[in-house]
Amino acid sequence: MHAVMRYNVIMHYYDVSPLKIVRRDHMWFTYHSERSLATGQCVTIPVGQKSLNGVILKEVSRPTYATKQIDSVLPIPPLPQSIIATALWLSRYYDTHLATVWGTLLPAGIAKRRRTPHTSPTMPARRHTETFSLNADQQRAITTINQAGPGTVILHGITGSGKTAIYIELARQAISAGQSIIVLIPEIALTPQLVAEFQQHFPDIIVTHSRQTEAERHRAWQAALSSTVPRVAIGPRSALFLPLAHLRYIIIDEAHEPSYKQDKSPRYSALRAASILAHHHNATVIHGSATPLVNEYYLAEQRQRPIITLSHPARPHTITPTIQLVDLTKRTNLTRHRFLSDKLLAAIDHALANDQQVLLFHNRRGSAAVSLCMTCGWAAECPHCFVPLTLHADQHRLRCHICGHQTLVPTSCPDCHNTDIVHRGIGTKLIESEVAARYPRAIIRRFDSDTAAENQLDHHYQALYDGAVDIIIGTQVVAKGLDLPHLGTVGVIQADAGLMLPDYSAEERTFQLLAQVVGRVGRSNRPTTVVVQTFQPHHPAITTGITQNFAEFYRYTIAERRRGDFPPFAHLLKLTCIYKTEAAAIRNSSQMAQTIRQQHPAVVVCGPTPSFYERQRDTYRWQIIIKSTTRSELQAIAATIPATHWHVDIDPYSLL
Repeated sequence: MHAVMRYNVIMHYYDVSPLKIVRRDHMWFTYHSERSLATGQCVTIPVGQKSLNGVILKEVSRPTYATKQIDSVLPIPPLPQSIIATALWLSRYYDTHLATVWGTLLPAGIAKRRRTPHTSPTMPARRHTETFSLNADQQRAITTINQAGPGTVILHGITGSGKTAIYIELARQAISAGQSIIVLIPEIALTPQLVAEFQQHFPDIIVTHSRQTEAERHRAWQAALSSTVPRVAIGPRSALFLPLAHLRYIIIDEAHEPSYKQDKSPRYSALRAASILAHHHNATVIHGSATPLVNEYYLAEQRQRPIITLSHPARPHTITPTIQLVDLTKRTNLTRHRFLSDKLLAAIDHALANDQQVLLFHNRRGSAAVSLCMTCGWAAECPHCFVPLTLHADQHRLRCHICGHQTLVPTSCPDCHNTDIVHRGIGTKLIESEVAARYPRAIIRRFDSDTAAENQLDHHYQALYDGAVDIIIGTQVVAKGLDLPHLGTVGVIQADAGLMLPDYSAEERTFQLLAQVVGRVGRSNRPTTVVVQTFQPHHPAITTGITQNFAEFYRYTIAERRRGDFPPFAHLLKLTCIYKTEAAAIRNSSQMAQTIRQQHPAVVVCGPTPSFYERQRDTYRWQIIIKSTTRSELQAIAATIPATHWHVDIDPYSLL
């Protein structure tokens, strides 16, 4: 008989987190492998009769129970330890299953092999940026940022103060030191402008956003993961998780924007997540904004973190815009049109006559917000959400902006059959049609969420920048970050449109939008005009917004927040109860509120009350708002909320 040779095989054991939820109460499982594998390696593992992708979290000792073997290793480099640590933090901090977190951090189809595209890349936007050296304020800002070291710095610069030039200089320093930089933007629409600025200095930029195909986003992610040289990455919120090594800066441009808070699980704030990611890289986070968030400003003061103020325009000889405030309660201000004031029409006439662009801002889309029967009072409502249907006159349809339900515009009242139906309210489509009728020769473009994908702002940015569009109409997408050298007049149709919303942040959002849209002009040595129409000309959010007086608004708001016990003086937890019947929503939310009051007597429980949109998609929604000075207590409450019939949002951006 031949001798049988036996070799001792060293087995390695790993905790592996599947990329899909296997069990709600388990986020990772132990597997073995004959190969030594790195933490962060993406692998395939057997789960029951299926094979799933997973991420190795760490190597562990041999468990007391039998384990299955890792099937295979995906042919990609391991994820950086900073991404692993950030994923685990997101799961804990926002009480979210780790598999759900991976769905946000990793690209779809991570195991797919991608073919190299044969199509030529899209031509980047062209900018005609003046060549000038950094001024004294910008130099001081860069010095302060470098001296601040790891942590968060607020860069509070008025519109036109040259924050982008500071970003570019910081990127140059990082690349020279062999380190990478991530620049976050709040809107995809702002991508062409920022990429065009950076490409004048860094030709090889990683760009990622949700309008790219799955394959394009995957290639951008792989480029970051496999890069052996320092890179500049630009994109919206999700670009934060590009797996770049050796980060030096994470820049969050327009850091006040609500789009940095994800509205689906995990409901994370990119501002908070950036600070955790930066901690693991020993990097610096920069919040750039002309209107910093009140919460962040207060925390920076309390923690004695740097707040850098840029109070002067970067371009020399800049002329401050002329601002005209129009009181809409006085009908004598509207003799030529029912919602375009005489002053606004005069400013539009002057701008077009001098080959200047006009921007009209109104944060309501559609043609009319309400359709009424003047005889019996019937109002067109969504049968699923019980909210008024919005008229879209260009399509001759009524549409629900919550669930998307559509119906034809009735020619007579379905109740009394009278034909006296009127449509009230102002939306961007109505503004477009009225302006087009008044200025038939003008080239007009409207930008809002109803605009077709191929006509979104990022596709037309070059035409806007070059002055090929005469009148720009839009919602908040046109109010922030845009630098349009041919813009001469800005008109705000109704500045107070969002003030009456039942939310503690309504005034702050109104101030931000108004200050930002005013800042679209006053960036050159040409005279420009801003016309602001409002029914509340003396409201603090309006008066400070049009003058961009952040200091005064901050003092007013901090006093109001302290009096109402809202952030930054308390942490918030929003629980939304969702059932098919109103009775079930009321019963279950009432029981939950009572349980929380009994088990957590130190917190303040508000409600339950109907949600702002009580009925959505044939379901009823009631909400509970919980306040606490200790966030950990809110996390403990969140951990007890059932996964079904409830939405949990800790640190909600708003209460709507």
